[in-house]
Amino acid sequence: MEKVPHTAVTTGTKRRRAKPREMADESIEDDRLETEFANDKKESNGATENGDRPIAHKRRKRAAACSNFKEKAFDLSEDDSLVAIKESRVEEEIGAVRLTKTGPEDKKSCRKLIDFILHDENGNAQPFEMSHSDGISITALVMPLDDNMEKDREKGIRCLRFGPIKNWAISGYKQGTAAIWLSTELADYKCVKPASGYRSYFDHFSRKADVCVEVYKKLARSVGGNLQLGLEELLASVVRSINSNRSFNGTVNKDFVISIGEFIYNQLSGLDNTSDKDDETLSELPVLVALRNECTSRIEFNKLPGMTSSETLKIKDGQCKEEVTRNEDEDEKLARLLHEEEEWKLMKQRSKRQASKKNVYIKISETEIANDYPLPAYYKPYSLEMDEYMFDSDMGMFSDDVPVRILNNWALYNSDSRLISLELIPMKSGAENDIVIFGSGFMREDDGSFFSTAEPTQLSSSSSKSDQEDQGVPIYLSPIKEWVIEFGGSMICISIRTDIAWYKLHQPLKQYAPWCDTVLKTARLAVSVITLLKGQSRASKLGFADVIKKVAEFESGHPAFISSNATLVERYVVVHGQIILQQFANYPDPSIRRSAFVTGLTAKMEDRRHIKLVMKKKSQPTRGENLNPSANIGPIIRRKLMRATTTRLISKIWGDYYATHFPEDSKEGAEDEPKEIEEEQEENEEDAEEEVKVEEEHVLSTPPSARSRKSSSNNCKEIEWEGQTVGKTRSGDDLYKCARVRELNISVGGAVKLEDDSEDALMCFVEYMYEKQDGTHMIHGRILQKGSQTVLGNAANEQEVFVTNDCLEFEIGDIKELVSVNVQLIPRGHKYRKENLQANRIERAKAEERKKKGLPMEYICKSLYCPEKGAFFSLPYDKLGTGTGICSSCQQREAVGDEFKILSETTFVFKNSTYAVHDFLYVRPEFFSRVDGHETYKAGRNVGLKPYVVCHLHSINAPAGSKKVNPESTKVSVRRLYRPDDISSARAYSSDIREVYYSEDMLSVPVAMIEGKCEVTTKNNLPDSNLPVVVDHVFYCEYLYDPDTGALKQLQSNVKLMTIARKAPTSKKNKGKQICDSDQAGSDKQKAAASENSLATLDIFAGCGGLSEGLQLSGASHTKWAIEYEEPAGQAFGENHPEAAVFVENCNVILKAIMDKCDDTDDCISTSEASEQAAKLSDEKIKNLPVPGEVEFINGGPPCQGFSGMNRFNQSPWSKVQCEMILAFLSFAEYFRPRFFLLENVRNFVSFNKGQTFRLTLASLLEMGYQVRFGILEAGAYGVAQSRKRAFIWAAAPGETLPDWPEPMHVFASPELKITLPDGKYYAAAKSTAGGAPFRSITVRDTIGDLPPVENGASKPTIQYGSEPISWFQKKIRGDVLSLNDQISKEMNELNLIRCKHIPKRPGCDWHDLPDEKVKLSSGQMVELIPWCLPNTAKRHNQWKGLYGRLDWEGNFPTSVTDPQPMGKVGMCFHPDQDRIITVRECARSQGFLDGYRFAGNIQSKHRQIGNAVPPPLAYALGRKLKQAINARN
Repeated sequence: MEKVPHTAVTTGTKRRRAKPREMADESIEDDRLETEFANDKKESNGATENGDRPIAHKRRKRAAACSNFKEKAFDLSEDDSLVAIKESRVEEEIGAVRLTKTGPEDKKSCRKLIDFILHDENGNAQPFEMSHSDGISITALVMPLDDNMEKDREKGIRCLRFGPIKNWAISGYKQGTAAIWLSTELADYKCVKPASGYRSYFDHFSRKADVCVEVYKKLARSVGGNLQLGLEELLASVVRSINSNRSFNGTVNKDFVISIGEFIYNQLSGLDNTSDKDDETLSELPVLVALRNECTSRIEFNKLPGMTSSETLKIKDGQCKEEVTRNEDEDEKLARLLHEEEEWKLMKQRSKRQASKKNVYIKISETEIANDYPLPAYYKPYSLEMDEYMFDSDMGMFSDDVPVRILNNWALYNSDSRLISLELIPMKSGAENDIVIFGSGFMREDDGSFFSTAEPTQLSSSSSKSDQEDQGVPIYLSPIKEWVIEFGGSMICISIRTDIAWYKLHQPLKQYAPWCDTVLKTARLAVSVITLLKGQSRASKLGFADVIKKVAEFESGHPAFISSNATLVERYVVVHGQIILQQFANYPDPSIRRSAFVTGLTAKMEDRRHIKLVMKKKSQPTRGENLNPSANIGPIIRRKLMRATTTRLISKIWGDYYATHFPEDSKEGAEDEPKEIEEEQEENEEDAEEEVKVEEEHVLSTPPSARSRKSSSNNCKEIEWEGQTVGKTRSGDDLYKCARVRELNISVGGAVKLEDDSEDALMCFVEYMYEKQDGTHMIHGRILQKGSQTVLGNAANEQEVFVTNDCLEFEIGDIKELVSVNVQLIPRGHKYRKENLQANRIERAKAEERKKKGLPMEYICKSLYCPEKGAFFSLPYDKLGTGTGICSSCQQREAVGDEFKILSETTFVFKNSTYAVHDFLYVRPEFFSRVDGHETYKAGRNVGLKPYVVCHLHSINAPAGSKKVNPESTKVSVRRLYRPDDISSARAYSSDIREVYYSEDMLSVPVAMIEGKCEVTTKNNLPDSNLPVVVDHVFYCEYLYDPDTGALKQLQSNVKLMTIARKAPTSKKNKGKQICDSDQAGSDKQKAAASENSLATLDIFAGCGGLSEGLQLSGASHTKWAIEYEEPAGQAFGENHPEAAVFVENCNVILKAIMDKCDDTDDCISTSEASEQAAKLSDEKIKNLPVPGEVEFINGGPPCQGFSGMNRFNQSPWSKVQCEMILAFLSFAEYFRPRFFLLENVRNFVSFNKGQTFRLTLASLLEMGYQVRFGILEAGAYGVAQSRKRAFIWAAAPGETLPDWPEPMHVFASPELKITLPDGKYYAAAKSTAGGAPFRSITVRDTIGDLPPVENGASKPTIQYGSEPISWFQKKIRGDVLSLNDQISKEMNELNLIRCKHIPKRPGCDWHDLPDEKVKLSSGQMVELIPWCLPNTAKRHNQWKGLYGRLDWEGNFPTSVTDPQPMGKVGMCFHPDQDRIITVRECARSQGFLDGYRFAGNIQSKHRQIGNAVPPPLAYALGRKLKQAINARN
């Protein structure tokens, strides 16, 4: 049965009934009014927003029904009076509820309403929001909640005039679809379909509910929303999304959303009372408050002049702000609803006005005009293009006017990004069209001038965009609705209109110029014909044929010359006739407009079927979602589309999934893209939500281990032990191997099914059986979970179950039935691949056969699922089902030990680490001083955050007397050691990050403040490393610091630190955070040993090699093969990894070539194009290709642009193919079956496509038999000076140790990056270090403070450093490099350079700090210094924080992007002190690339390589964990 997803938001308390009113005309649309939240809470019944389970209601006595219902007239429309013959009618609600009951109901009854009407006692229909008023009743067809709406209507009961209505509610927030409910004392009713006569009343309220749900989706973390959206972003995003639904017909715009802002705020605020404590408080979100205030300000502005005597005017504390206090009574509310209803009616009528016109329009055939245009080409999107909707004007809801703007450097294209002519769009407003054309360009304000489109001397190219004087804002347009051509003299100007604005087209891109030339040529031809006709005594003197002959006589140099062949001229004029007719139609001389030429041309076009007399198709909805492919295509080099090459197993897993869940999308040739992913602005990478929701089809509301179970009613006599006892439990109970109950034979190692109180079946694996002292027969089992109950959700194999670490003890009599579970051990390696595949095929065939016969499912079990570790492990076969009374899962929990225990006067245990006097340890910084609030602007987020304080343990002070010993009451005496950053930022900058200072400060610290152990030694004894990475908890001390005087002195020889004299420990036991791996990271010795101690690695989608670099430096891998499509990136990889064979090819082609080389063609699914290109590979390349058995480790990151929150382009066909690159990547793993596998991607990979891609990736690896671990890491916590969140998936073959996540070592202001799992759980791969970490964060000054200054546009590839390195990071990052490469900067145009020079050199400064004045350019043009579009939209766009921003020396870099631009969403790209964009080398350092690392290609290619790379320090940290896993097995 469908369960009722209530919310806490209802309509408030009952009031007196509104005055009756007659039923309005059906065309008048219904409306709702926002309600008081305070009253809503009182009437909520405790209902929650959780859609899983209805909340229990205490059923109060039902109010008495009116006794005279039958005598009163009841006005129903004729349609509403028609009732199906089989429908039953009752007049008592209780009868309708009883007759529609389909099963037992422990909670309040839930039904749905069909053909419903809300009316007063006189039968007059009432607005939905008046439902709480006295005397309002419902007449409806009451149906069971779990029935289909139109099916089996005979199951429904027609109930007349029932009520009273207690409240209404909106639900469906988590599901993404609004559901509206009415509640009476007796039942809750889902409003499904209003009666036809009531539809106009209900539609408006339904639209308001839809907007509420859409706003929730945009903001709530739990459904993938972004709390940091500004008001303008929220409005644009909501309007786009909600209008993408055809049923809305474009009737929702920003003004409508604002007008119901208070309603939205009240509804979402009500959810705060029902949300989890970890969820955001919606009522405090700045964007929701801003939306409410915007709505309120408009209402107050409109109503202030009309204040009545009952209102009071308040002035707050001297502020010049007037506030009207209103107590709206029932009549006022009804009046307001009527007013809103009228506005709604007007808006809907306006949206239908154009669509209802049945005018003649012109249909152009692309095939006929193709010969007049170039061969197909594709638009290459500019990476920083913004959505046109973000610059929507604030004009009135019903205004027909839109602003006029100029579009420069423009191009037009279709949904596939193919350049296309504007001719294909009708030039008549409102005309239908079956092709959609989009545009991109640089937008600026209209200066009122008239200019010619595409003046020949001023064509621009994409490569010269930065050279334009005032290029404006790069945008992409929504669909073009109409276009016009204006002419005067020799000037011809083309203008286009979207839903947002008119755009006067200036210069096209050089790439698009040929498509523009034909249109202009035709326009010039029309002007020439008009001139020709005007030269006649009578315009009608020349007919169509005469004009054609004269045009054919034009000289070849004539601007309108077509051909000297009259036949060709006629063809051209007819197929391009739309342009000519439009210019004639707009000509002021009626004799020209009605000339014989026009009549003849129209007739010719009718003969070619270019004239459509009736528009039959539906019109495109206005204000719909911006489907421009530039909203969906990544800023990458355009490459020819190619479907992924896959193995048959991967193709089957993914193909079966989409065939089952998306049957329409799985059809051959289907090109539909996912629609659910909305754009996430670029700052999301820094300020995004903490949780990434993996949406599930089946989510349990209660963890299995926490459920209560039905106690057995079976008599013990029904249970018999079979065989003798086999031992005893630790408590002395007898153990048995077998038992029999109700003809069921149960044995240790088997699986059983039992029911809990929720009537959901639980499956358990039997670990051991025993008989308690009182004779109770018991089983100790481990819960088995179906794949659908894990993170895999609906991507799981329905046959597979997973062992968990959740244990259960239950009576044998509770068992419902036995379950067949086949525990499998999968042999690892490529040599068993075919054997395993064959076994899987046989197993699937058997399962299908059993399913057809209706036999019970036979399950398989291959893995242990540990959601708390974010992992699937190989089964511990030797520890499962031993029957010895020992459970390995329970043992693990016991091994965790006591949270805190004092062992002696000098030792204690805390959080599984043993501490002894004279140990060094970490103490949380909050103990010493309250951490100052760090800066809120992007690059200053880490300012004020402190690392752990290093202390020396002197004694343990347990509480005296009988006081309970716990970490809070027990204190330890410690000596504090200071860090350089405790003294000053200058001292921190010039000191080693591992240095600490001895002091005489002795403190008493609660044990609860301890965060782990560390070591302090001399500088000479530090672990040797040449990398800018710290992985050991080791510090050195050489100075004594006096905090009172600030003096630093050399440490006296008589001061002995205990650990200085002793060797670093070699055992991991009881070392807490101490990492004991003493590898010499990056040393020559390690590199020499790499070939024998590391894995032979294949890097796919290798880029410039950031991931391979870090992994290789860790000693875990050596990359022997790399595949990269882009030539500059492949060249860079080869230069930095000369030992690797680099294939600059499409990975689909390489996989096809490898499988052909190994004679596995039959197992390969590829396109003919991939086969052809694979056959063309040279013999040398074929020879160097790896084969199964050679590759031990595969790593890489499938193209991330389709998944990235930094990239709004995630819905196009190209993005879909990029998404399919995950198929090729997984196919490499499936074919080679390496020992280890690592996938890297942006954090949005986890939630992309509603989590389907992520779940299918996990399912594919598990199907191959791999152990799998997933998580999200913040690169800034591993030693780089930027925020960069990345998702990773580890996989390890059976028998290998699955690598763990590295410990974050640096303070960084990033939240805990959670992945939400079923059962209300979540998993975070690493904890947030905002509250402390072993080392301070790396700053911008640490990173680039030593680099020599350069000018704007610096292009010299190699220069000298000019100074010595200062910081620890600089010394490590330089290595032994003597000269500096790539200190080159993108050149800004003159205007942006002037703006940059006006940005103050202070932390946090951006465009807000520009003076409000005009500047004169070298061309003489006067231009506003502040970009004109920013102030106009700043209020609703989070103030455009960071645009034209400077970096902060003491802060961090924002997320590294592939194209740093001051107007980009990560616009903070100016150097802290110099007037320029940061250089390639500075970006490389922000990613942790050593100065010796080289990049290839032009400056754009180098930025792209860096922006797409994995930071090598993060890869190094991952590599160390991989090395530990390798060593564990060895």
